[in-house]
Amino acid sequence: MKYPIRNLMYEKIRQARTMTDAALMKDLAKDGVTLADSEFNKTLLDLEIYGLVRVSWVTKDKRRIELVADSGTTS
Repeated sequence: MKYPIRNLMYEKIRQARTMTDAALMKDLAKDGVTLADSEFNKTLLDLEIYGLVRVSWVTKDKRRIELVADSGTTS
């Protein structure tokens, strides 16, 4: 069974709480997942549209990804 890339990306972001797009790509590559930039950006946009993450530009080429909602933990 193939684990959806959207879920995998969300889990990585949830563990880190805040990370850059480059760090997320590096973490995915460590797990053997390689994505084209267009697929990575589309999936990141999907997560942002669902209200799970917030993406903001830090520099011209670097984005900061922050966790917005964490429904996986109980507090």
